[in-house]
Amino acid sequence: MLIGPTLGRYFAARFARTVLGVFITVFALVYTLDFVELLRRAGEAEGASTGLMAQLSLYRTPAVAEGVLPFAVLFGSMAALLQLSRKLELVVARAAGISAWQFLQPGFFVALALGAAAVGIYNPVSAMLKQRSTEIEAKIFAKATKAGSGKDLWIRQRGLDGEAIVRAETAIEGTTTLAGVSVFTFDEAGKFAQQLVAARATLHDGYWELSDVRVLTPEMPPESFDTYLIASNLDPGQVRQRFTPPESVPFWQLPTTIARTERAGLDATRYRLQYDVLWARPVLFVAMVLVAATVSLRFFRFGGVGKLVLGGVAAGFALYVVRQVMEGLGASGLVAAPVAAWFPAVVGSLLGTLTLLYQEDG
Repeated sequence: MLIGPTLGRYFAARFARTVLGVFITVFALVYTLDFVELLRRAGEAEGASTGLMAQLSLYRTPAVAEGVLPFAVLFGSMAALLQLSRKLELVVARAAGISAWQFLQPGFFVALALGAAAVGIYNPVSAMLKQRSTEIEAKIFAKATKAGSGKDLWIRQRGLDGEAIVRAETAIEGTTTLAGVSVFTFDEAGKFAQQLVAARATLHDGYWELSDVRVLTPEMPPESFDTYLIASNLDPGQVRQRFTPPESVPFWQLPTTIARTERAGLDATRYRLQYDVLWARPVLFVAMVLVAATVSLRFFRFGGVGKLVLGGVAAGFALYVVRQVMEGLGASGLVAAPVAAWFPAVVGSLLGTLTLLYQEDG
């Protein structure tokens, strides 16, 4: 039996407000911490103004905050149910003959709606902003980053003129472009030939295109070029896949990325897993509402609410650990990607339903 429309809208509004309130709070906290860290790094870079750092942090934060969405649903649902219980609104609803399953229906609807919005709207926007932030970071911080920091990217290749080792300070996600590049070339006999220092390097079919290049050789004085080409045997698809994590690919582009990766003869398991994980996200949000309900429906006058809330936090953390383990198994190929993606959501929903059946109907 469905809940009445007026009461349903009221409960749905309470769920939506608390969930969004928790998420906005976490978003603001992440933004503040990231902004402070960027201001610290800005002292080592030219042209890194406070306004630009604020913009860069705003671009970076959505991708980080996306990972806390399930916990926002969990804690927001717990807060909404506890507030309704504290104000005795759930008591009145029960006295009117409304069961727990009925006044949880608005929470399920809100969870599904937020899950669909998170997958179809928020994820593509956050991925786009993340790529934009990578481009800005490459322009600002590439020259300021100290070589040998342990975060550099290294590629070894063989071209028509011999071997070359490419070191880059950062990669622009979703592309084959590297920033802060140094290329060490060797002749066919393995002897060092020259070092190329470039602001950027983009891999095309059969060659690297370097821009703003300075050429250093043992015998000749340094020379500067606007553009410099180096032969390469690397596949652009492989380089793009290596430097583009699945989390940085927008949801609507994942099918195309999977097909392109497979046509290139590469392993698309990580992208398939990410695609299934996003599809399962609305169901995971529903599981979080069920977990919240198992620990938030106790009347305040009975006491012990604090222990139940702590139990809900522990249950959410356990579900997070299970999700991480399953995604790791799915990425390694030990578990099928659909199983790894849907297992936490389905199992969490079933366990939450079982607990509520025992509490409410048992």
